Parts: sequence; C-alpha cells; structure tokens
Amino acid sequence: MVRLTRSRFLRQLTAGFLGLFCALVFAACGSSTTPAGGDAASTGASPAAGGAADTLTFAIEPTFAPFEFNDSNGQLTGFDVDLLNAIGKEAGFTVNYQTAQFDGMIPALQAGTIDGAISAMTIKPERAQVVDFSRPYYRSGLAIAVQSSNTDITSFDHLSGKRIAAQTGTTGASKAEEANGDVRLFDNLPLALQELSNGNVDAVVHDAPAILYAIKTGSVKNIKTVGDLLTEEYYGIPLPKGSPNLERVNQGLTAIIENGTYAEIYRKWFGAEPPELPETAPGIQ
Repeated sequence: MVRLTRSRFLRQLTAGFLGLFCALVFAACGSSTTPAGGDAASTGASPAAGGAADTLTFAIEPTFAPFEFNDSNGQLTGFDVDLLNAIGKEAGFTVNYQTAQFDGMIPALQAGTIDGAISAMTIKPERAQVVDFSRPYYRSGLAIAVQSSNTDITSFDHLSGKRIAAQTGTTGASKAEEANGDVRLFDNLPLALQELSNGNVDAVVHDAPAILYAIKTGSVKNIKTVGDLLTEEYYGIPLPKGSPNLERVNQGLTAIIENGTYAEIYRKWFGAEPPELPETAPGIQ
C-alpha cells in the first residue's frame, strides 16, 4: 500500500503548483486538535508566517508514537507535543495544532498557510533550502525492523532484493531506496509495521525511537530491530523561510534545555537522560 492518491498526485506536480495545491488542502481539510490537558493549545487561527503572534498554527501528524499520537481518549499527546507546549510557554505563544500528512507539511510552509510544523522531522540540507529549521531538539537514527523469527536480515546489505516498507517523505524512505530492494511506501509507520507483522514485507526502515516504542508498548507483535543504526539524525522544527517566529522558537527551546524542562520531558517519554544537542545540525549552514 502506498500513500493516498493525493501523494501520488503531488509527486507529479511542479514545485510551484505543489505549494499552491497543499495550501488549498490545508485550508479546506486541516483540522485543529487539542492536546491532552488542553492548557497550552488554542483553536484560534493565527496570521500564518506573516508576523509574530500569540497563537501559532503548527501542523502535526499524530501517528508517530511516542512523538505525536492520540491517546486512548483521543487526545493529542507525545514528546513533540509536550516539547512545543513548553517552548510556547517560555516564548509567549500558544499552539494551535492542525493535523496534516507528513509529506504535505513543507509545501504548506512554503505556501505560508501554517506557522510551523512539528512531527519528528529530520533536518536535511535539501529541506533547509526551502524552510528554516530551529536548532536540533532530538538526536535519532534509522533502524531496520524485521519479524522476530527472521535470521536472514542482520544488516542493511541484506535488504538487497527484499520487500522494504517505509513511510512516504521520510529519511527512512530515502535510505530504503539505496538498498536495491522492492520499496513499498506507506501513509504512516503503524501501517508499515503491520504489514511487516503480517509477513507482507520483509523489513521496515524507519526512525529507531518510534520502532522501539511500538515494540515496547506491544502495538505490533513479533517484530525486532537488527544491526546498528544506519544514520545519525537530528530533528528540528521547520518554519517558513524568513519567519519572525524562528527566533522565538529557538529562544524557547534553548530556555527549556537550560532550565531542565527538556530533560524532564525526555525522561517522561524515553526513560533515559537526554544526550547533549548541538546548536546546529551537522552539515547545515
């Protein structure tokens, strides 16, 4: 299963029309979501990208636990949600969360229909050419997941000729294309992992924290990770190029790193002490 027809259509468009199309999709189909607790979110609209505001609209795809997902009560929660709410508290803005598909976020930022996005997005040079990223807020890496009984795949080299699942628009999808296998793109990680659990694909390439969280919580069965991490990556918060809110986000993020709030949030979701984070991602000017 690949992403919805919308994604297949998007890839056929020119870059300019892509941004316009996604702007229309966000305006017509985006939905606001209140995080668990509701204290730090607002459902009011904000003047996206045009200037600093007290309420900022951020796109989020709540299918990527433990970073962003809906809890058993349907409330938006996760590491990214707690993080952005804490940043907003320090920087003096509230957050209006708008659900969206991952691969539509950068086009929407380019079109100026949202103020930012938070969805465990890896800072990459090609992305940094079209949007501005905050300083890194999470260190991650890609992992390979296979069925628990699989003994044939123990490294990336063993993916050649195999059926590999990944999420459309992610660094995992880009890496999977290097394996000379049959890459199958999915709308989100849960769908990809379920296909693996069902035996319809041989492996999944995705961010290690999300795969490990799915295994830990039992949301998928009979899956394990193999080999070393394939990459070292840093997540950042993307905003439109030239956004006046970039400085506010960075100031808030730096403040919570320095005052210990970041460490509290990290321990809550990952049960470990956070690593040191650079002020800029490697390879990004």
